[in-house]
Amino acid sequence: MEFSHKPVLLQQTIASLNIRPDGTYLDGTAGGGGHSAEILKHLHGGTLICVDQDPDAIITLQNRFRDQSSVRIVQSNFSEIPSILSGLSIEGLDGVLLDIGVSSHQLDTAERGFSYHHDAPLDMRMSRQGKTAAELVNTLSYHELVRILFSYGEESYAKQIARAIERERESSPIETTTRLAEIVKSAYPPAKRHDKHPARKTFQALRIAVNGELDRLSEGLDNAFSALKTGGRLSVITFHSLEDRLVKQRMASWCVGCTCPKDFPVCVCGKKPKAKLVFRKPCEATAEELADNPRSRSAKLRCCEKLGS
Repeated sequence: MEFSHKPVLLQQTIASLNIRPDGTYLDGTAGGGGHSAEILKHLHGGTLICVDQDPDAIITLQNRFRDQSSVRIVQSNFSEIPSILSGLSIEGLDGVLLDIGVSSHQLDTAERGFSYHHDAPLDMRMSRQGKTAAELVNTLSYHELVRILFSYGEESYAKQIARAIERERESSPIETTTRLAEIVKSAYPPAKRHDKHPARKTFQALRIAVNGELDRLSEGLDNAFSALKTGGRLSVITFHSLEDRLVKQRMASWCVGCTCPKDFPVCVCGKKPKAKLVFRKPCEATAEELADNPRSRSAKLRCCEKLGS
């Protein structure tokens, strides 16, 4: 099974991890193994842990790294890092990479139901477990739909879309991607229907809700940072402002030191920063990468290094 996904910000990401040849690294969203393969090139005596919740990705990773004794492959969500490391009898990590969001394979595989460009069952489950997007669309209340569309999709027309969904599902369940896309389009003001695809934000919001992505990201950031050794680095690639804001704020909180009032002559709180930023502004795709891979246009890479206590 081919899990096609062109890794974004590849060289910047590898550089940000500052890979030690004998270190232990975890790719928490390994997908097709693009970033993992590049990390592996820099390891000599080290260990690489490839984690993904998608069973399609696991099959691809097992085939790609079948002859690599230094690679461990685990089907799980990256938020479960403590149990992953415990199961492998590994105590700490020299680096963690998280590439957040939907993969090219998931978008391009019509039957997975992630894309409004293909007619398919409304699914969107990355792990293929749990409730589908169709179940949410057909059972959630109007107010809950509004909350999801506005909070996770930053959708200005959340109320109109939720009303349209509520109205349409009364006649028959909404079960396909194209039907939902048409419902969303019909709820948009006519003048706004020809900008970016009207369903883009709704599909993003439902995908995040189906997979609990923001909760998993929050847990994963804390668990990944806790698992780092002193000097270890956490590199995170995001594609949407919601995820990027969460990563930015979490890393900033780890970098805060003394919180005493400025007029105190000496520090009495004793708080020291737990991390330092590797670069203050996020890395973004170069013009060359954008021309080669348009999906990299919204990618942002942030990285921090864990400090000693």
